Amino acid sequence: MSIARKHLKIQGKVQGVGFRQNAFILAQKLGVKGWVKNTFDGAVEITVEGEPTSVDLFVEWCHEGPIHSVVSSVTILESKTLAEAEFSVFSIQKTT
Repeated sequence: MSIARKHLKIQGKVQGVGFRQNAFILAQKLGVKGWVKNTFDGAVEITVEGEPTSVDLFVEWCHEGPIHSVVSSVTILESKTLAEAEFSVFSIQKTT
């Protein structure tokens, strides 16, 4: 099975609008693993790993986010770790 991995930084009005919780719900539906967290600079950071089509759908959703968010940019950062099924769940982490 092929595994894809993406590391994202989402900027705009993305904190205080349910972005992390909605990302968590979508991750459960798509069967992807990883984590989501707020950052002190007002962004949301995500590492997502799973079946390539599911990861692509998750990334596509990140460009829109939940209804009250206003996404101004999504930067896809190259992950320094190879996709190797590192995560067993998708979790919401503390702000860093």
